[in-house]
Amino acid sequence: MDTQVKTDIENLRINGDRLWASLMELAQIGATPKGGVCRLTLTDLDKQGRDLVTRWAREAGMTVTIDKIGNGFMRRPGRNNRLPPIMTGSHIDTQPTGGKFDGNYGVLAGIEVVRTLNDHGIETEAPIEVAFWTNEEGSRFVPVMMGSGVFAKAFTLEHAYAATDTEGKTVKGELERIGYIGDQEPGDHPIGAYFETHIEQGPVLEDNNKTIGVVSGVLGIRWYDCTVTGMEAHAGPTPMALRKDALQVATHLMQEVVACAHRHPPHGRGTVGMVHVHPNSRNVIPGQVKFSIDLRNATDADCESMDKDIRAVAAKLSADTGLPIKIDMVSNYVAQVFHPDCVDAVGRAAAKLGYSHMPAVSGAGHDAVYMAKLAPSGMIFIPCKDGISHNEIEDAKPEHIEAGCNVLLHAMLERAGT
Repeated sequence: MDTQVKTDIENLRINGDRLWASLMELAQIGATPKGGVCRLTLTDLDKQGRDLVTRWAREAGMTVTIDKIGNGFMRRPGRNNRLPPIMTGSHIDTQPTGGKFDGNYGVLAGIEVVRTLNDHGIETEAPIEVAFWTNEEGSRFVPVMMGSGVFAKAFTLEHAYAATDTEGKTVKGELERIGYIGDQEPGDHPIGAYFETHIEQGPVLEDNNKTIGVVSGVLGIRWYDCTVTGMEAHAGPTPMALRKDALQVATHLMQEVVACAHRHPPHGRGTVGMVHVHPNSRNVIPGQVKFSIDLRNATDADCESMDKDIRAVAAKLSADTGLPIKIDMVSNYVAQVFHPDCVDAVGRAAAKLGYSHMPAVSGAGHDAVYMAKLAPSGMIFIPCKDGISHNEIEDAKPEHIEAGCNVLLHAMLERAGT
C-alpha cells in the first residue's frame, strides 16, 4: 500500500450529516406522536423500512441477499471475494413505543461506512457486508433475536416459522405476505468478523462523560420465579407473633436480590420486576407471594455464584421463618465474551480518532451475541440521553452518532484490509 493511501485512510471520516438524515428519514416510517417509532417486525411498516434500506444499499452499489428467515445481507465487493465478508449490522424492527436509534443506528451506520468508502474510492481486500436481522426485539413474535438465532442454529427455522402473534398470524405467513422470505438457508453465509454499533441503552457512558464504549461482552442472564408460601389470616384478630405473612418474607428476599448484585461487583445486576400477592386484599395477611428474579453478570461463573448466593439466602430465610420458599429457574442466557481482536480493534480506532472511551459491557441482548458464536465479534456503544431506550423519548447526540460510525469504519477497515 502506498503512503498516500495510508494517509487518506488515516484521515477518513464518515459524513455525519448524511447519516443523521438517513436515521431521521427511516424514523418517519412508523413515527409516533411523541417522537418515537412503532415499526413492529413483519408488518407493512417493517416492509416499508426494509424497502427503504435495501434501496439505499442498491444505490450504494451493494447486492442484496435475503435468507429464509428474512435476514438481509447487503454486500460491497472486495478485491478478494473468496474471503468471508467483514460484517456489521443490527435490526430495524422496534418496540411498540420504540425510539429512532435502537437497532436502526447499527444498520444505517453500516450503510454510511459503505457510502464513505465509495466517496473516497477505497477498495477493501475482503468484502464488506451490512446485515439487518429479523425480529430482534421480540415484541410481536418470540423468541427475541429470532433472525440471528436461526442464523446461528440456536433454534430451528421451523420453530421460528411457527411462532404466532396475538392475532394468530405466523412468522412464515407474514414473511411471505410482505415479500421477505428469501431462498438462502440461514447460516449458509460465511462471516469473517462482525461488529455492531449501538446506543448503550443505559446511563454509564453519559455518567462518565465518555463518547465510546468499547464493549467486552454481554452479561449472562438468569431468570427465576420465586414463590413464598405462608397462610392467609384476618389482619385484625391475628397477633403479629402468630402470623405467617408471606409478603414480609418475600420483601426481605427481594431486598436480598439487590444485595446479591452488590456482593458481586462490578457487573452484578439484581432486579425484581413482577410481583403477585395472594389474595391481594386490604385486610388479609398475604398467604402466598410469587415474584420474578433477574440476575445478571459478566461471566457464567459469576452468574453461578449469584445463583448459589440467592439460594443460600432463601434457604436461611425459610429456616428462620418456617415459610417454604421455592426458586425455579425459567431462563438461562449464557454470558458472551467478545473476541479480543475485535474488542482491541474498537479500542484502537477510538484512540486513533481521539474520542474519549472506556471499557463497557452490555446488559441487554443483541444480535452480536449469536454472531459471536460464529465469528470474531465486537460492539461499539455510544451514549443515549439519560440512558433511556425502548421509549419514544430515546435520544442521542448527532456528534456521538458520527463518532460511533467513525470508530466502526476504522475497526472494519482494520479487519477487512485495504
